[in-house]
Amino acid sequence: MLVAQITDTHIREPGLLCCDRVDTAAFLARAVEKLGSLRPTPDLVILTGDLVDHGAVAEYEHLRSILSALEIPYYLVMGNHDCRDALREVFRDRAYLPAGAFIQYAVEDFPVRLVALDTNVPGQGGGNLCAERLAWLDRCLSEQPDRPTVLAMHHPPFLSGHAPGDRFGLEGRDQLAAVISKHRNVEAILCGHLHRPTQARFAGTVAMTCPSTAHQLHFGLGESPFGFDLEPPALQLHLWNGRGMVTHTVLIERYDGTYAFGDGRKIAG
Repeated sequence: MLVAQITDTHIREPGLLCCDRVDTAAFLARAVEKLGSLRPTPDLVILTGDLVDHGAVAEYEHLRSILSALEIPYYLVMGNHDCRDALREVFRDRAYLPAGAFIQYAVEDFPVRLVALDTNVPGQGGGNLCAERLAWLDRCLSEQPDRPTVLAMHHPPFLSGHAPGDRFGLEGRDQLAAVISKHRNVEAILCGHLHRPTQARFAGTVAMTCPSTAHQLHFGLGESPFGFDLEPPALQLHLWNGRGMVTHTVLIERYDGTYAFGDGRKIAG
């Protein structure tokens, strides 16, 4: 089974740029094209939040238009820039999106179970997993304790060491760790938010973040500038090989190659 992850797409209304600089719609269109060219074809795509930039209906309509070119199933996760009501309105035909206070659900159609969590706190950059959301997760994981499961959420449950970004982190991560520690079948936790690839051990599993399809968080440890760089956009592929998850970070842009190691000649690739 092959899971593709894209994140932090930050779609604006047609003709508008994110941060007055980044054409996130054009970047996402290239990511969709890249997904369509991959062989083997991913079984599904998970979009781990900050789907749009201001939570507006028109932005979600633009997002839906771009995603319409995907020929594989895709699943949407809430980020801090997202709005539950607007998301539900535009994607009301997506039966997996539940009603209620939070957008949390399980996808049962594949060899690996996918469980999506909602870390959104309206009006805040940081996230939260409150007692209600964690109780739902505990019940959900208890339903199928022996089935390999991947969690998808926007805010990572660890501190990255990038101080400005960590100030907009996840509340409730210790309580999340207590829940996950009870369920040994959680193979990985797939997150967004940081606009960079990072990994950490967490509660007996691996938590990781995926690069953005557009702009990346400026890299720095400690008190570094809080801004973005136009580094290459990327996505991640999570391969379930029957024994565990293997993750590949894949640049969306095509670079020159492929060349043979022995003599440097051009080969098919």
